[in-house]
Amino acid sequence: MEEIFCQGCGAKIQTTDPEEAGYTPASSLEREEVLCKRCFRLKHYNEIQDVSITDDDFLKMVSSIRETEGLVVHLIDIFDVEGSLLKSLPRLVGNNPIILVGNKVDLLPKSANKRRLSQWLRRQAKEAGLRVKDVYLISSTKGHGLDSLAEGLEHYRGGEDIYIVGATNVGKSTFINRLIRQTSGLDDVITTSYFPGTTLGFIEIPLDDESALIDTPGIVNKQQMAHYVSAGDLKLITPNKEVKPRVYQLNEQQTLFFGGLARLDFIKGERESFVCYFSNRLPIHRTKLENADELYANHLGELLAPPDEETMERLPALKQHTFRITEEKMDIVFPGLGWVSITGKDLSVAAYIPEGSAVSIRKSWV
Repeated sequence: MEEIFCQGCGAKIQTTDPEEAGYTPASSLEREEVLCKRCFRLKHYNEIQDVSITDDDFLKMVSSIRETEGLVVHLIDIFDVEGSLLKSLPRLVGNNPIILVGNKVDLLPKSANKRRLSQWLRRQAKEAGLRVKDVYLISSTKGHGLDSLAEGLEHYRGGEDIYIVGATNVGKSTFINRLIRQTSGLDDVITTSYFPGTTLGFIEIPLDDESALIDTPGIVNKQQMAHYVSAGDLKLITPNKEVKPRVYQLNEQQTLFFGGLARLDFIKGERESFVCYFSNRLPIHRTKLENADELYANHLGELLAPPDEETMERLPALKQHTFRITEEKMDIVFPGLGWVSITGKDLSVAAYIPEGSAVSIRKSWV
């Protein structure tokens, strides 16, 4: 039969193997909109289905960009910069110019300083080896910043194609749908999902007779928390409303648990304010440091939840990272979860996060 591609994820349609990418029943080929079984169930039932496609397949597809000419838009999650900023991007896209776009700005607390955030993102990109032309802050769901970004895209692309690149679960498909809706009025051009890895191939949306907006497969970064938690837990830890700061006045030798997915010990210092920026649905539990290990051992998945049972089966053990805070207003960042702002200085803390993720420290921009 002639080659047909899924209008949701871009995979080549096939009717022989239900376990492989692009499968659809032969009867579905007569429909005006041809979706693979995976995208059909995602669109109508909000179900995700695993398919047999490897990380290498993703990387091979995306690295073909270096053989072309176009503008690369690198979309990142500002709640998971460490997990979504792709240090391998220059190798994948060659000499093509890069614009960095921070998504989910609508979820930041109103106290966030957007200018300082943009400056920090530019520094993070430089440290990761990315030379970016510009930085934009947007919201895929609310549309904030998209008009300014659209003007920037026209300015920087010089009539060439635009490639949208990012790690899984940063909101690329939602971003493209919103961008297209604002410029063309069309709805739901690409399947969207909470879950990593929705797009299985390049999807081209014509910009004019000579160029296109191209959605690329999400690049799997194993440092992302999303790869270690269940679908239910992912919804809990992913903010869906403006994050409300939660403030804890801690004495030394006290501990904060973020569900059972991360932990912060206040080891030494004067009484201090710890301001927590996490999904409003993620429970935070305070206890004495001397009780923390026992509490974790006996109540993980119960009082300290998430994780649920499915997450507990795949979650790596928590690994300790110790920091000495010598400057005022520093953040301890838990990738994929959130961060804790510490206003004072001259104190010691220990942060715990699943092994494989990299907790970090930064100058606060809130």
